[in-house]
Amino acid sequence: MRDVSAREFEGSVPDATDTTGAQPDALQVRIDAACNQACAAIAPAWPLDQAIAVNPHWARTGLPVRTVAARMAVLAGIRVFPSRHIFREAWDSGRIGPADLAQALASLPAPGEPLPGEAQCVAALRAEPQVRGLPLLIDVLDDDPARHERLSWRQAITHQVSQTCAAYFDTHQADWQPDRGCGLYAFWRDTLTHDHGIGVLMGLPDLSRCLHALPADRAQAERWVLQRLGLPETVWADYLEAVLLTVNGWASWCAYLGWQAALSGRQDPHLRELLAIRLAWGVLLLESKDDLSARRSFAALQDAWTHAGEVLAEAERVLLIDEVWQSALDIVYQRELAARLASASSARQLAAGATAPEVLAAFCIDVRSEPMRRALEAAWPAIRTLGFAGFFGLPIAYTPLASNARRPQLPGLLAPALEVSEQIDADDRRTPPSDERLREVASARHRSFAGTRPWQAATRWPGAAFSFVEAAGISYVGKLARWIRPSPAARPRDDLSGLPARYREACRPGLSGVDLTARVDLAARVLRAMGLDRDLAALVLLIGHGSQSANNAHAAALDCGACCGQTGEVNARTLARLLNDGEVRAALATQGIAVPSHTAFVACLHNTTTDEIEGFDLDLLPEQALARWRALLPVFAQAGDQVRRERAQGLGLDPREGSLALLERLRRRANDGAQTRPEWGLAGNAAFIIAPRWRSEATVLAGRTFLHDYDSTRDTDGSLLELLMTAPMLVTHWINWQYHASTCEPDHYGSGNKLLHNVVGGRIGVFEGNGGDLRIGLARQSVHDGARWVHEPVRLTVVIDAPAAAIERVIAQHEVVRRLVDNGWLHLWRFDQERLQRYRSGQWQALSFEPAPDARAINPTLH
Repeated sequence: MRDVSAREFEGSVPDATDTTGAQPDALQVRIDAACNQACAAIAPAWPLDQAIAVNPHWARTGLPVRTVAARMAVLAGIRVFPSRHIFREAWDSGRIGPADLAQALASLPAPGEPLPGEAQCVAALRAEPQVRGLPLLIDVLDDDPARHERLSWRQAITHQVSQTCAAYFDTHQADWQPDRGCGLYAFWRDTLTHDHGIGVLMGLPDLSRCLHALPADRAQAERWVLQRLGLPETVWADYLEAVLLTVNGWASWCAYLGWQAALSGRQDPHLRELLAIRLAWGVLLLESKDDLSARRSFAALQDAWTHAGEVLAEAERVLLIDEVWQSALDIVYQRELAARLASASSARQLAAGATAPEVLAAFCIDVRSEPMRRALEAAWPAIRTLGFAGFFGLPIAYTPLASNARRPQLPGLLAPALEVSEQIDADDRRTPPSDERLREVASARHRSFAGTRPWQAATRWPGAAFSFVEAAGISYVGKLARWIRPSPAARPRDDLSGLPARYREACRPGLSGVDLTARVDLAARVLRAMGLDRDLAALVLLIGHGSQSANNAHAAALDCGACCGQTGEVNARTLARLLNDGEVRAALATQGIAVPSHTAFVACLHNTTTDEIEGFDLDLLPEQALARWRALLPVFAQAGDQVRRERAQGLGLDPREGSLALLERLRRRANDGAQTRPEWGLAGNAAFIIAPRWRSEATVLAGRTFLHDYDSTRDTDGSLLELLMTAPMLVTHWINWQYHASTCEPDHYGSGNKLLHNVVGGRIGVFEGNGGDLRIGLARQSVHDGARWVHEPVRLTVVIDAPAAAIERVIAQHEVVRRLVDNGWLHLWRFDQERLQRYRSGQWQALSFEPAPDARAINPTLH
């Protein structure tokens, strides 16, 4: 597994050269360096249909958390730590107590200045930290006494740039498509010269007369602005980063385009062009307002940025108290986690009564799987569950039949290496379907999709919607009625949309263009990684997960927080089909992996909204395996009922309702087009445990923990541990910090109120209302229940059962891991026999916590 670090962003941003192809001069080299550094600080945001959780500070993890917090506060007024209101509530309620605060103060590495006392920390909770910001040119120039009667220039510019980007990047929604051949900067320049209303909106009726000053291309604009600003070169990159943060949503989209380009060895220019646009706006205003007031403001800007280093250092000192409180909040959860792990089953207890399982159930490591695994184990002792990375080791992209929509089905850190496509079984299932049959199915799907286009168009523009409803009449009312009075129907199979009913059961995903040798190697690699290369049960369930909701632009974010917003269905079905293949099994035996003839692999999906488990391709199972599956159905029902009751209170439902009534209520919520909280997703996530199941078995982890099975005794060279610490650990860190950032800074890193969302470009993202910046991150309804924050913003605690030397070797070999651990972006623990140790400042230290008072022992109900 290769390192994925901030440097990868730099590869996606092209250096500027002049249009003649000549080598850049020394000034241009320095400009390129500053621009690339600023662009490299922006993390990508994936589109709605491939949504994955991202740490918005990912490219800044080379710095300590508090240093990043200071930079973000000074450059953009953005919070990294939770607001002090959150800390004050935790303190006043007793969740954080004096012992936690004292331990937090003792745990911080020496900051270089005196630590605050406990009384000073408590007193600071009465107000938010006072951090001086560094102004941008557009802010100091906007000094008109009448400015409060209109949009601020920052707001107006953000709106104009955002609307331009929405038009330029939209390739899926609008019927009119712009000419993109000249690039984003040229498109914006042309748009602005034809926008006769922006000057009036900004109180600058003469703005249009100054547009001739705009440079013709991006490189000239960067040079023009930086020379005009006259700021010290030492602050260029910081100023440019602050400029990008004013349009962080679109900057994140451009960073995504750069990320995707880098995965295929290309470069993408859009982030640099967006930076040039925002820079050019500032100097354009300076040219439009060249008076005494403007010159004074300009001088004030230059003076402020000559003291940038002092302002940043001061902010870091101010935020030391917030770092203390963040550590105290982390400690409260960690005390509870340590106590629960200490009460879990021991290896000796398990060995005494161990029996060979009749069923193995391999779950995705999603936190929502933990309650279901626990419930299944309680419902039937003959089932053993294990956790594995949710894409089941298949680095695939999936293309549905009769479609060009290629869909990645793996973490966004990786590029697909294999192709999976929908295939239609022949009638006898032993011969390929005829070309005629494939054409028939494809034609039927195309006709079905063509008929749905008017319905989709009706949601684009309000005028079109009203006219279409008039034309469609009662048939459209029926569609609305299904939202208003939702049915208790089960989860729809979206991948079967448009297929004639007679072909649906025969349509299955399968690997494309992979010969037998490659299939066997893939199967062997996956089985060994999952620990399924021996002692297989008669039935092995491969259980992915997916959500169920209606009228939800962010539905993909509930399906999986990692695998490009997809459910686990395709991966599980593809792997089950591979492992049930007789030729593959026979060849596996030559590699020392004997799959018993009576063992059957079954692909399943855990519906995380209703906590039902669905099986796929059951018609392909031998009769004996099918009988075992049917015997499991009551177990699934009992376990699902247990989990639904655990989650009910957090959803405002009565956990005492009858089993069928509660299931029906959850299904209706899932089908309700007005439901803003179909489920809580991964809210509350707080820990990642890489260890054998017995380390966490028989304890309630409250749906806050990712569980990945790992046996260090079978990983003699440490290669599997290296993979886990450089892939799933990074993914869980991204998920943890997306929820953290959406809670701590909802205005910049949350997508706002779902009720106000308008989808941009069909899939790019959302506006909150009809303008402003592109919103990224989680909607408020995903982390707040209307009265309180449901997600507790604690940093991820990673607990590994492996020798200290093996963990240290991974840290030493991978800079990206070292940054996260050393700079405070996550906590790292390990099991030392029956005890726990913490990794801090390059050393392992024994863990010890003060006993928690009753008030703080109560964990918030999250699911």
